[in-house]
Amino acid sequence: MKNGRTHLAHKAEHAVDLETGAIVGVTVQGADQGDTTTLAETVTAAAEELEAVATVTDEETAVIEEVVADKGYHSNQVLVDLAALDLRTYIAEPDRGRRNWRRKAAARDAVYANRRRIRGARGLALQRRRSERLERPNAHLYETGAMRRTQLRGHANILKRLLVHIGGFNLGLLMRTLVGVGTPRGLQGRLAAVVAMMVALTTDLVARVRDDAPPLDRQPGFTPHRYFPLLPVSLSAGAL
Repeated sequence: MKNGRTHLAHKAEHAVDLETGAIVGVTVQGADQGDTTTLAETVTAAAEELEAVATVTDEETAVIEEVVADKGYHSNQVLVDLAALDLRTYIAEPDRGRRNWRRKAAARDAVYANRRRIRGARGLALQRRRSERLERPNAHLYETGAMRRTQLRGHANILKRLLVHIGGFNLGLLMRTLVGVGTPRGLQGRLAAVVAMMVALTTDLVARVRDDAPPLDRQPGFTPHRYFPLLPVSLSAGAL
């Protein structure tokens, strides 16, 4: 810390579906571990979760087919391992200069294939989508959701807390997809819109009633009328 104190640091990795923005996997590791050493665990956790959902939904849920990540996850071993799992990679490549591929045919093929994909139109589009779909949940969970710091001890307890937090995030995403409202702020906006509409309708109705009613100074006075019932009279010769 800036004041000389030390805090335990943990690193949470998310696997996000780029089509829907839902978080499909999360892992917690020590902050001293590099991204290239923890990516395999996160991808495995996400694959297991998606396979479990696909089993329940009669294989209607797609499993992992592509992996998109930033340049911090780029390494020869990561690309080779993902290629062995038949996963297409779109991992941004840092500028490492001229490479020596002697006795590294597998790594060379994996790196060149990944480089070809990320330079294409689809690779650029996926990277832009990754910036949107991945960074936004991080802001909601750790900045707005105040999960940047935690008082829990142990990765197991922190992971449980993260799962609850992420479950709420995915539930809000589902509610917004179904009914259009899934956050307190969104509900507040809808409530304000309903109240404004009711006020506008009430004001319009009152104005119409006032326009239809005659002015007070032109209203005719009330004149009471007496009611005299007419009795039927039978005409006869004797009466005349």
